[in-house]
Amino acid sequence: MMQLTSAHIAVTGGGSGLGEAVARALAARGARVTVIDRSSDAAARVAASVGGHALTLDVTDANAGAALDAAIAAMGPLRGLVNCAGIGGASRIVGRDGPMDLGAFERTIHVNLIGTFNMLRLAAARMQGNDPDGDGARGAIVNTASVAAFDGQIGQAAYAASKGGIVAMALPAARELARFGIRVNTVAPGIFLTPLLAELPADVQAGIAGSIPFPPRLGDPAEFADVVLMCLTNSYLNGEVIRLDGGVRLPPK
Repeated sequence: MMQLTSAHIAVTGGGSGLGEAVARALAARGARVTVIDRSSDAAARVAASVGGHALTLDVTDANAGAALDAAIAAMGPLRGLVNCAGIGGASRIVGRDGPMDLGAFERTIHVNLIGTFNMLRLAAARMQGNDPDGDGARGAIVNTASVAAFDGQIGQAAYAASKGGIVAMALPAARELARFGIRVNTVAPGIFLTPLLAELPADVQAGIAGSIPFPPRLGDPAEFADVVLMCLTNSYLNGEVIRLDGGVRLPPK
């Protein structure tokens, strides 16, 4: 079992929402956390509150390895990566103004899927040089997908495709990195009370929550963090995709 105490774990998208919840949960378990966010203010705010290291970074930057190396120099060998960075957005394939803008589709794929893969490859390249533990483990990676990967709604073609790619990547990545003692798992959250949803009127939030079988409420980011920490620490969990959604199955729209 991975010991989180004093382990260096990096969290992308750690400046808000689900990523912030993960960063806080890790720090509460004694981990040394690098908070990665494209917003320098957000990264600095969360890092300061958890005694971590702030790293301003675009996850799609192919040259981000140098920044990771700086974080490793400051916080020690990288033992874990949690990919939470991503974007949303909705657009119909063919709308009132014609076909969907191809650039919007490309951006969603670029940030969500390619950004996740980019950080995975860079982190794995550094984890492979770690000293192994008693099980031969050198690190663990947790990616964030979405139930939209399975139940994509109308207007979510780009988003669902980006998250579906993350789901499909879980097993081949786990198989390939197994020889280095690096595990890869994916969490597919449902409808969570993130800052974006928190801005909606209370009656709209209640309507969304009412569609969830049980418990009939929006997910708490701390519950997402609990599952992420399990993925990091349970040494026998590998190549898995875990839906965390209260049993909801999204309707077409």
